[in-house]
Amino acid sequence: MLQEKCKKLRPALKKELKLNNIMQVPAIEKVVLSTCIGEALKNPKILDHALKDLTHIAGQKVALRRARKAVAQFKTRKGIALGGFVTLRRQYMWSFLERLVHFALPRVRDFKGLSPKSFDGHGNYNLGIKEQIVFPEVNYDKVDAIRGFNINIHTTAEDDKTALLFLKKLGFPFRK
Repeated sequence: MLQEKCKKLRPALKKELKLNNIMQVPAIEKVVLSTCIGEALKNPKILDHALKDLTHIAGQKVALRRARKAVAQFKTRKGIALGGFVTLRRQYMWSFLERLVHFALPRVRDFKGLSPKSFDGHGNYNLGIKEQIVFPEVNYDKVDAIRGFNINIHTTAEDDKTALLFLKKLGFPFRK
């Protein structure tokens, strides 16, 4: 549904942004989901549960993220598993965005809309989900702890203003 909306939106956005070519219209390239669990230093089983939840949410296998160097203050050693990430493209990406916008975000407690200030300066949007249980794929009875994760939406937009307009027209619920 979002994918079809994006296809229909492109000619109108070309006119609105006064672009010369349809290929200059912003599009979503990929969505990256990532998590880092500090408690995994003490108990590696915790990381397994968190990555399993992220796998259910994404619909794809999560890649393990390891520490690149040892930091004494954080009690980490080089190579120890700390988190995971998954990159979604094409149909997996559109399916995830559909579930995010229509099912997960409305289930967030006290949700007032997405912040329009969470762009990175290059047209990419970042948001954090505090509870993985807002996604219907996660079985609440099998969750051992409430954990969050980050969502990065990478667009082809040149600047944040264009990306914000594109995501608003696509149906993302931004606050005023």
